[in-house]
Amino acid sequence: MADELAQVARFLFEAGTLKQSKRTGWWMAGVRDPESVAEHAWRTSLIASVIAKLEGADPARAAFLAVWHDSQETRTGDLNHLAKRYADEPDPQAVTADQVAGWPEVLASTVRDLVAEYEGRESAEAICARDADKLECMLQGIEYKAQGYELAQRWIDNSRGRLVTKTAIALADQLLASDPLDWLRSSLGEIH
Repeated sequence: MADELAQVARFLFEAGTLKQSKRTGWWMAGVRDPESVAEHAWRTSLIASVIAKLEGADPARAAFLAVWHDSQETRTGDLNHLAKRYADEPDPQAVTADQVAGWPEVLASTVRDLVAEYEGRESAEAICARDADKLECMLQGIEYKAQGYELAQRWIDNSRGRLVTKTAIALADQLLASDPLDWLRSSLGEIH
């Protein structure tokens, strides 16, 4: 068990690299210091739980799927859509299998199954997690656009067009009709 936990410990350090790994597509929009993969995964998980609860799916499962959805990028980096035209897209399930090699089997099989479920996009929770990934990208684009990065509109439009659940679509419409600081104004009683 000690050897298996040593492998898990190594992965926890590996996962920490996602805090410095930037989402590379934003550079094309001119964003100088884009969000990290870890920042994206955190908010995606939060959004997945919201979408799933409102869609009647298991919010914890959807959030769990979303936590792991980009974990392979510790080894592959964040490949944006343009890069994928020129490089073979890594198989997330194969990368995950390498990452969890040597772990306690109960844990390794859980992570492999999570990634397979997310990639399969068949369960309600996987569909909600996938929508959360797209909605988070759209939300980040709205925030970048509000900071003056006008080219972020492409990411807003593309992400909005890929949503499939009623909840994600309705949330997207609400986000598009909102200002990124409406939450603060509301909290201060400036708007209702």
